[in-house]
Amino acid sequence: MTVTRSVPSPLGDLLLVGDGETLQGIYFEEHRHPPRIDTAVSRPDAYGAYEEAVRQLDEWFAGVRTEFDLELDLRGTEFQLRVWEALRQIPFGRTVSYRDVAAAAGLPGAARAAGHAVGRNPVSIVVPCHRVVGADGSLTGYAGGMERKQALLDHERGLRPLPTTVVAAAGAGLP
Repeated sequence: MTVTRSVPSPLGDLLLVGDGETLQGIYFEEHRHPPRIDTAVSRPDAYGAYEEAVRQLDEWFAGVRTEFDLELDLRGTEFQLRVWEALRQIPFGRTVSYRDVAAAAGLPGAARAAGHAVGRNPVSIVVPCHRVVGADGSLTGYAGGMERKQALLDHERGLRPLPTTVVAAAGAGLP
């Protein structure tokens, strides 16, 4: 059973997806690679699932949290999982290149493949793919949109405070 929950954020609603306890995805509206949700075996959250994720996201947006401690159930190829783990090691407020991510994932010559894996990261913000930039430091693609990527980086650098979300106003979920 897939359980979904929509929560507001300063950058638009986020869709949390998983089994009701562990997260498999956090997606922005208009996400480039949205989740495939079979409505026959899914339901919107009606029982307060993901409360800890919502709390930690709210703290992150408020600027009082720099790391996440959530139970994730990431599903991908072996290489994708290594890339996503490498992303989790990038410190708050720092950026790295795709070449750096590929090296950290054990394939130093596979920057392009690392870029594809970064683009398929299912857990936005928590697995911080927004911290990956081009080799020259330029902003490159982001599945949540380039404006959001810039806003997330600015937030982490203290350049752009984001208003906190109102957790109590979170919706019941998207289909």
